[in-house]
Amino acid sequence: MQKESKIYIAGHTGMVGSAIVRKLQQEGYTNIVVRTSKELDLTHQQSVIDFFKEEQPAYVFLAAAKVGGIEANNTYRGQFLYENLQIQSNVIHQSYKHSVKKLLFLASSCIYPKLAPQPIKESYLLTGELEPTNEPYAIAKIAGIKLCENYNRQYGCNFISVMPTNLYGPNDSYELNNSHVLPALLRKFHEAKINKQATVEVWGTGAPKREFLHVDDLATACYHVMQTYEGTISVNVGTGNDLSIKELAELIKNIVGYTGTINWNTTKPDGTPRKLLDVSLIHSLGWQHTIELEEGIKEVYTKKFM
Repeated sequence: MQKESKIYIAGHTGMVGSAIVRKLQQEGYTNIVVRTSKELDLTHQQSVIDFFKEEQPAYVFLAAAKVGGIEANNTYRGQFLYENLQIQSNVIHQSYKHSVKKLLFLASSCIYPKLAPQPIKESYLLTGELEPTNEPYAIAKIAGIKLCENYNRQYGCNFISVMPTNLYGPNDSYELNNSHVLPALLRKFHEAKINKQATVEVWGTGAPKREFLHVDDLATACYHVMQTYEGTISVNVGTGNDLSIKELAELIKNIVGYTGTINWNTTKPDGTPRKLLDVSLIHSLGWQHTIELEEGIKEVYTKKFM
């Protein structure tokens, strides 16, 4: 990508898209094109066609998606599947039709089988059943990956995919019913401290293990692979380290300074027992994370709640 290249960031107001915008601006890119969802409905085919005709971007980062936590994924199943399929199909197809030089599609680690061997290699895709609670979202993301792969094979496109692990950072959602586990815990413990609550309820048993990546590290990874990688294999992006939800809750509790107790609501679902990505491929491409979890959570908490 040249500094003056026209680059379209789909989903620039979200956590991932905004981080990619920040990274590109830091690197000196000045011709960045963005649209809010009110300005451009990516689920509407004709609107996307008109946008690509008008703007003719040379590069595309596809970070737009309908996203949420376990409850949102399980409640809005049809909506998550439909909207994500529409967004991906429209943007990827118009990128092909308008000769975009390179596209990067943001997938998700939830695409892997629920009981995949650990750590999860890129080759484990489609080798087992998905986690039922987020199956529609995962199927949509798998479709996006396969669109990129097969547009490369049939049309000679240069469309790549990355599969980030669980993310946190600036512009995350802290709405309790629809947010992911880390921001939800930050909000719960902060409000419990402010309101002097004796206990905080956390869903599940605390046993599942998760890996967490700061979104600024992801943005750096996306920029890196956009510059260095071409291929049909989707690239895992993570830290290579994980911890249990119980350990995460205790870490956040200490960072927030909450002194009460944790009540584990075991009637609620745990989700996938473990999701640790094998990051050997992206390490071989010359990228590694730089923000450690405790440091990243402290920064996020200070900026959001203090």
